[in-house]
Amino acid sequence: MPQPNSTTMEDLPSLLLLPPPPHPPSRLALNAAYEPPLNAALSRLKSEKGGKDGAVLIIALASPILAGKFARHKSLSWPHAQSILADLYSIISVVCAKLSIPTDIHAGPGSVDARVVLIDHDASKPIPTDLKPDIKPNNTTIVDLATFAAAYHPWRYIFHTNNEPGYQLLSTYLKLLEGIQTLKQSQLVVVDGGLAVSLGPPVPSESSLQTSPHSVVCLGGTFDHLHPGHKLLLTAAVLLLKVPENGTSTPCKFVIGITGDELLKRKKYAEYVQPWDERAMNTIEFLSSILELSKNGWKGGQHLEVSKENDELVALFRNGTIEVRCVVIQDAFGPTITTENMDALVVSGETRSGGSAVNEKRKQLGWRELETFEVDVLDTEGIVHKSADTQNFATKISSTAIRKLKAESHS
Repeated sequence: MPQPNSTTMEDLPSLLLLPPPPHPPSRLALNAAYEPPLNAALSRLKSEKGGKDGAVLIIALASPILAGKFARHKSLSWPHAQSILADLYSIISVVCAKLSIPTDIHAGPGSVDARVVLIDHDASKPIPTDLKPDIKPNNTTIVDLATFAAAYHPWRYIFHTNNEPGYQLLSTYLKLLEGIQTLKQSQLVVVDGGLAVSLGPPVPSESSLQTSPHSVVCLGGTFDHLHPGHKLLLTAAVLLLKVPENGTSTPCKFVIGITGDELLKRKKYAEYVQPWDERAMNTIEFLSSILELSKNGWKGGQHLEVSKENDELVALFRNGTIEVRCVVIQDAFGPTITTENMDALVVSGETRSGGSAVNEKRKQLGWRELETFEVDVLDTEGIVHKSADTQNFATKISSTAIRKLKAESHS
């Protein structure tokens, strides 16, 4: 979770509650529904500067994203979930570009580190009158609204949309927040709810094709100046994890290959490349927004459980049921060809060929191939390139562009 070292009001994260997406969730419909509230919340946080690292905004999209009749055993349609995430991060990127708001982590005053968290919540089903906020994880990384209320707090501001679904969501959420955080009226900020148009049945439904979760998921990247493209990749990847029961001796594992410093010395604006340890810690800190569940929220500062093992950073979340392992990589393959026990590989359109090469190498070693999942690519013009696209990625959101801006600001 975004846990500041102090708990002054300006250091606290803010929350934007978003009601379910319109259906079908086309980019045009999502833009109409979500660009106005995102624009309002991001503008407000930019104008107030935030702490020395900038502001943090958790964007909670509350939607019936999970399927399954039992509280513990849930599943999701991964293509649907990652597509919604990609569109949201793309809208965030476009709004921030228009408003000249830096979006990478710890980018300084005037920046907004926006992080999307999916919440499983069906507004059409009545909430039990005796429901209390409680941390009840299921076998996925997505939690319900009561668990979210219990683990994510306190807030600087709570932004909510000015429409019926927005007020309904806020009302339910505030009931769950009673006794956890006392809010002043000035902390509740109403924002334009946009235009929501629904033309067909909501998706995904119970009959949607559900994705089999995995015990070991891996991916690779530089993760320099962690930006919306990185956030999308990391969030989409952890949705594939099969989280075991509390008390299980073997956690599910998320293995992240992070390019070593030596390989980045010839990058453009290399003097602004962050060192490996900083890139790895920023990655873990971002993932804590999705993975860590503590009834204390982020009171009292940073409490990430991180250790160093053989030049690897290892973090444990949810009572040790989730292990995140950041590994230094010095080639295109990383741990995928040195560790046999892996299940799934997450790639983007621009690293698709690398995924094929990994499986070819694993076949040569006599190992089983990894199931490959492809995340959409965001670009600076607000276009989400779906995984089937084959265009070049010259306009994609990139760390190079961020380093260039930092170089220009120092010249």
